[in-house]
Parts: sequence; C-alpha cells; structure tokens
Amino acid sequence: MALGFLKSGKQNGGAGFGGKSLPGRAAVLGEVEELGIGMFWATDAEGRLSFLSQRALADLDLPADALIGKPLSQVFSEIEAEPGAPQQRAIGFKIKARSRIEEHVVALAAGKPGAEEGTRWWRLNGRPLVDARGNFLGYRGSAVDITSQYAHEMQVARQSQVDELTGLANRRKLGERLTAMLAAFRVSQRSCALMMLDLDRFKHVNDTMGHPAGDDLLRQVAERLKGIVKDNGEVGRLGGDEFQVLLPDMDDRGVLGELANRIVQSLSQPYQINGRRAIIGTSVGIAIAPYDGIDAPELTSAADMALYAAKETRGGTFCFFTSELRDAASKTAELGDRLRDAVDRGELKLAYQPLVDPVTNQVRCFEALLRWHDEDEGAVSPADFIPIAENDNLIIRIGEMALRQACNDALQWPESIHVAVNVSAKQFTRPGFCKSVAQVLEITGLPPARLELEITESVFVGDIEEVDAIFRDLKKLGVRLALDDFGTGYSSLGYLKNGHFDKLKIDQSFVRGCTENGDTNPAIITAIVALAKALGMVTVAEGVEAMDELGLVRDRGADLVQGYVYSPAIFQEEVLDKFADGTMLVEPSGPPRHRSERITIFRKVGLIHEDHYYNVILRNLSKTGARITGLAGVPVGTDVVLDLGHGQLVVSRVVNASESSQGLKFETSLISDGSGGFMTRHRISPYSLAEAGIPLAALGAGAFPLAKWRAAHKSPPAFIQLDLGV
Repeated sequence: MALGFLKSGKQNGGAGFGGKSLPGRAAVLGEVEELGIGMFWATDAEGRLSFLSQRALADLDLPADALIGKPLSQVFSEIEAEPGAPQQRAIGFKIKARSRIEEHVVALAAGKPGAEEGTRWWRLNGRPLVDARGNFLGYRGSAVDITSQYAHEMQVARQSQVDELTGLANRRKLGERLTAMLAAFRVSQRSCALMMLDLDRFKHVNDTMGHPAGDDLLRQVAERLKGIVKDNGEVGRLGGDEFQVLLPDMDDRGVLGELANRIVQSLSQPYQINGRRAIIGTSVGIAIAPYDGIDAPELTSAADMALYAAKETRGGTFCFFTSELRDAASKTAELGDRLRDAVDRGELKLAYQPLVDPVTNQVRCFEALLRWHDEDEGAVSPADFIPIAENDNLIIRIGEMALRQACNDALQWPESIHVAVNVSAKQFTRPGFCKSVAQVLEITGLPPARLELEITESVFVGDIEEVDAIFRDLKKLGVRLALDDFGTGYSSLGYLKNGHFDKLKIDQSFVRGCTENGDTNPAIITAIVALAKALGMVTVAEGVEAMDELGLVRDRGADLVQGYVYSPAIFQEEVLDKFADGTMLVEPSGPPRHRSERITIFRKVGLIHEDHYYNVILRNLSKTGARITGLAGVPVGTDVVLDLGHGQLVVSRVVNASESSQGLKFETSLISDGSGGFMTRHRISPYSLAEAGIPLAALGAGAFPLAKWRAAHKSPPAFIQLDLGV
C-alpha cells in the first residue's frame, strides 16, 4: 500500500493534499502500517491536519473529510486531569513553538464506541519539517494506538485513588489533593476548609445487622454527603466510617457551621437497609487553612482535634479547631485518670433539680444530676467529666450507681414526687439493662411509676428494632420515660410515633433568648407543646433562668419548668430541709429579662485604640459583648477593637465603665464555635499578618496586622495600662 500526500484521501491507501507521486520507500512505510506497526500523520504550515494514513482512518472509523483540514489541536484532544495521567504540555503549545512532539498521549473521538466510551487513545511522535530555505512546512509524525493499555492504566490509577465501596475519593487521593491545593493556595493566598467526619454508632449497625448492611449504609452516607456538598467541595472516604470534605475558598465560619449542621441533620435521618430501619449520627471537626495550618499534616491534625472535641461534647454536633484544643487534649487524659479514682472512692454525688408546675409553683419531680468535687481542682463541671466517662465506658458504673442512689433518696420524699434519672446510650443498649432497673426497684422498694428514665435521642442511633424492644420491656416494668433535649442532635418525629414516651423535654437552646425581638424559638416551643399534647405527653421547658422566659413558656403551655428561675440542683440534705413542711412549693426568682448567654473567662487578650495596643483581661464573653479589666480612664462611648487572638478582631464600643473594668458591645455578633464557645465569623488572614512582618509560625494571641503600632506610637496613650498580675 502506498503512502503520500494526495489530493484524494482514498488514493494509494492514504488521505491528504499535494498531488505528488510517492517515492518507492513510501511503499515500504505503507507495508509497515499494514502490518500494524504504526500509523502516520502530517500537518501544513498552519498546523492543520493535511494527511492521515488509511489505517488511522480505519482505526477511527471516520471518513477523511471529517478530519483533514482541521487544526491538529482540535483533532487530538488533550487528556483530562485524570489521576495517574502523564503530565504534558498542550499539543497546541508545542505546535505553536514548533518543538518536537515526543510520546504525547492524546484522545480522539472514534466513529464506533471503543474501549473508553467511543474514545481512542494514541501516542504521538512528530518533528517539524523545514525546506532548504528554512521555511516551516508543517509536521510529519507517527502514531500508535494505545487504547487498551491506556484504559487499563487509567482503571488501575482510578482504583488507587477511588474508594471501591462508595465511589468517593480515597485517602490517597484526598491527601494528594489537599497537599497540592494548600501548596497552590499559599502562593495565591487563598483559604480552604477541611471537615473530618466520623459516624456515631456505626459499629453497632455492623455488629447487629451484619457487614453487608454496614456497607449499604456507607454507600447511602456517601450519597447524602455528595448531595449536600454538591460542587462546593470534594467528598472522600478515608476508610471505615471516616469521611472527609475538602472545601476550597471557604473561610466563613458561619457558612461552614451551617453546612456542618446540615450534614449532621441529614446523616442522622433513618436509613432503610434490607427492609429494616437504622439510625446513625455523625460528628464533624472543622479546620481552616491558613488560620489553623498551612500544610496538609498540620491542617489534618487540627481537624482531627476538632472532631475529637465534637465527639467529646456529646456527638451529633460539629466543632471548630481552636488552639485551646491542644491543651484540652492533655487535660482530658489527666482528668480521665482522676475520674476513675474518684469513682472508686465514691466521690461523685447526686444533686436534685426540681421540675415545677409554672401555674401552681408546685414541685412535681426532681432530676438527679451528677456532681464531682475534686480535692485539687474543686468542682468539676459535668460537661467536662461526663464525656470522658462516656468514652471510657465508666458511664455504665456511674449510671448504675446514680440509679440506685436516686431511688433510695426518692423514698424520703412525698409519694407524689417522681425522680428522673439520666440514662446514657451505652447504658441503655447494654444487655441486661431492663433487668438491672427491675433489680434496683425491687431492692429499694420504689414504686416503678415514680421512676422516670430520661433518654436522649442518641439511643436511637443503630438498630431501631432492638431499641424498640428495650422500650417495650421498660414500659412493662411500669417506669415512665422522658425524651431529653428534644429538638437537638438526631431529632426525628419518628421517635414519638410508637408512644413510648410520657414526657418531652424542650431543650434549653430553644428557651434561651426566646423573648428577644425576632426570635423564632417561641414558635418552635408552641409547636413542640402542641405536638406533645396531641400525643398525650407532658412537656418540660429546660434551662429557664429569667422571669420573662418563665412567662413565655408558661403562656405557651409548657406543663413543667426546670431551671435556675426556680432552683439550681441541690443535695438531698437541702431537699429534705427545704421541703420539710411537705408543701413542695417553690417561688420563682430571677432577673426580669433574659441576658445574652455569656461565658465566664479569665484570659489575657488585646485591645486596640487608635494607634495603641493594650493588654487586658477578658472576664466574660457573649455573642454581643464582653467585659474586660486592666485599663483605667476609658470613657463610655469609646470605639475600640478587641483582639481575641489568631486574627479574630472585633469592632466594639465601650457601653459602661468603672475604674478598672469596661463593658463592650460588639458591632457584629459572634457566632457559636460548636462546642460551647464563641468566635468571629471571619479572621484576618495570616498572609496579612506576614505582610505586617509577623512570621506565620508566630501566630498567637495579640497577633494582628497592625502590630507595628507597638514599635512606633504616633500619639501618647489615651488610657492607663494597669498591672494585670498574670
């Protein structure tokens, strides 16, 4: 078969322009092509395809006029950025530069479907051709069809980068993407967020329903995650029940918190698996580059710490990384050791908080709450030690102790008063739980109807049929059941339809601030009360502290109220003394109006005024303001900037002042950090700090772009800096 540049693409076995007769050696090349050793192509001086040999046309199953005359860069498509694909300059760039084309892999659309959905893959080689005068004539080159080999290589590459079970990116691909993204973003000074997810009680589903059910569940989780994240980021599975979400150009912590909350709520909805229903949950840790790390290991470690904090808080929530989490991790380990010793020594005690009828002020029930006074640390908050007990399975011992003690103490109260005892998910699903409750009732002699077991929604995570069976057994005992913290965590109305619960406790997050203008919580409280009444359940409003809150929940129909407005939790001796006359009446007392939630803090921070930077102590912090000490002579109405550290600058105004203390009102409210604290939505970028002469590695409290003020004051300080004594 002959080879040449011919006017007709069908003559002499080739397609082309030019009309020259072929030299004898072209016949040899034609025979080479016929044997399948190679294919040949050429372009004119403008880079248009001028020749493509017959075997090439047959391989593509296309007529010559479909390709001849088109720019070579249009005929040969560049490879998509597939994992594992070779890195190469665009062929159009090479032709424009008239450089050699060597081992360049391209894609071509074939007439008939090939191995890769109608796409053929060729490896090109070519050389620029010039005449005796040095005029560029075009390219002459060869091609080899590598479709089968390339498809196999791409399949192997994808398998090494894709999780086989879910189709998501796997750990390797996620790591490579994160490393490459952070490197590129450092140059362009962009941000990206990393979310680490861990499924709550997935192991329970695997153990009770089998590994195939667990695999099905993971696939459903992957689909839900992709549906939420969409094109805003990349979702991957690290392995087991761990997932990761990479979100480029995302640093608004308000938006990230909303996204994390949607993920938590979506993944907590029931799953149908082989005709059975299962519920799991998830916890989310969030870290943001460059604020929390500037390379992949550092950012991943930060997100991991945030995830651990979210699981420690209660699970079914999210948490942002803060520098304090590093210190908290070591403190948690130390606290766990002391807690085990405290349990062995019987140092944990029960205190009782009344649940009161808001119309008659009559106590109807006491909730048993754990208290721990450590010899070295003093009073340790349950918010600190309960999560540690949960992770260590120590909660089962503690829970059994609390149940026995509460039933014994309740025997000394009037017979009309119930006792409510909290039951952890681990304690609830432990084999023999119902039997242990029955034994306590038998030993103490407390009538079952006086015992209320408070269950959080986390018990529904796992096999619903198993959970329903436990509820039925408890109801047979005659005890009452209360659903605690309703409206948070893994909330679903499906929990209520089986009629297990006698009482519904409205979470305090709906009560706090419910009297503020524009707050939507009153409507939520009304809806929950109406739902409970329709289902024949008693409602309890938790966390009521102010008189205006009490009035609202009473007017909206809550049957009982629990909170400081009536009483904090008190020990058994105080209960007996306070209600010795048997009346069980308690009068409400509290501030007339709700104050914004604030956290008591003792931390050194910075305050910026004009061209000066002052050191102050942050005493308390709320979403809308703060109280500081450490300065004198600060007039009311002064505009300042509070530096909370790590790029968190808050524009503020002094609204009240004493000799050494000032109250600040923020121009823009802070947001929740997901773990009980507050933070700014945005931070000043570390890149801005670096431009101000502060190395990225030196970030910490007091770092901000105008740190140069410290070195060059333009005016005398307006305030007196006091000795902080820290």
